[in-house]
Amino acid sequence: MSKMRYVILQHADQLEFVEMPSDYAYQLSALNLRLNKEIDKLTADIVPTLPRAIAECDQLDLLEERYAITQGLAYINDLEKSFAAIKEEHYPLIALLTEIRALQAQLEQWYEEEELTLTHPL
Repeated sequence: MSKMRYVILQHADQLEFVEMPSDYAYQLSALNLRLNKEIDKLTADIVPTLPRAIAECDQLDLLEERYAITQGLAYINDLEKSFAAIKEEHYPLIALLTEIRALQAQLEQWYEEEELTLTHPL
């Protein structure tokens, strides 16, 4: 089993915990910071609200049932859908979507390789 890392996101008074392969957690945090920096520049009528990455950790034990851990690929897929749905006329949204999709493709490949490793160990 590969080492996982957790990115903790805060949205108002809500927390979200995203489980990422350890080699990609920093990329999610950096992407989140970039998206938060750029989202105010969007001119579309409907723009998704974003949580802010507030921490990363190697181990996570949730003690309250109201919290759940979101798989990294599921999180990035939802993020991609929300940005792909933006009807932007002025800001070069494609640059942000390209960054999201690059991490999405890396995670898809990672999960495929992980599945192969689990089903066909050496």
